Amino acid sequence: MSLSAIMLCTGILMAQSNPVGIWKTIDDETGEAKSHVEIYEQGGKYHGKIIKLLLKPADSVCEKCPGKRKNKKVVGMVIIEDLKPYDDYWKKGNILDPESGSEYGCSIWFEDGEPDELKVRGIHWTGLYRTQTWHRVK
Repeated sequence: MSLSAIMLCTGILMAQSNPVGIWKTIDDETGEAKSHVEIYEQGGKYHGKIIKLLLKPADSVCEKCPGKRKNKKVVGMVIIEDLKPYDDYWKKGNILDPESGSEYGCSIWFEDGEPDELKVRGIHWTGLYRTQTWHRVK
């Protein structure tokens, strides 16, 4: 196999195992798509911001958010911060739930090698957690 073919295959595998991209979030209660979140890498850490709301007006604000996020527009808001790569997942970040204004520890991963479904787990300080499946927007 030529060097360029190996580099191409490696690039394809890395793209498939990377969370960078746009993800559709799903409402836990209704099963409806809620928003689009863009996950991006910056300074070796991964972050995510809301780029589109699907069930609310685009100019909605986060009334329950703490601190500097209070009453700021939800679209454009960074809700995932500081995820660090570790083996085949990303961990030790934070995630904000704009509905409740609550912040949680966060980890994300692909399950069963499925690059179009991202598992997103919010972890409360008590150890309780909730895991959502987000779907890649193509």
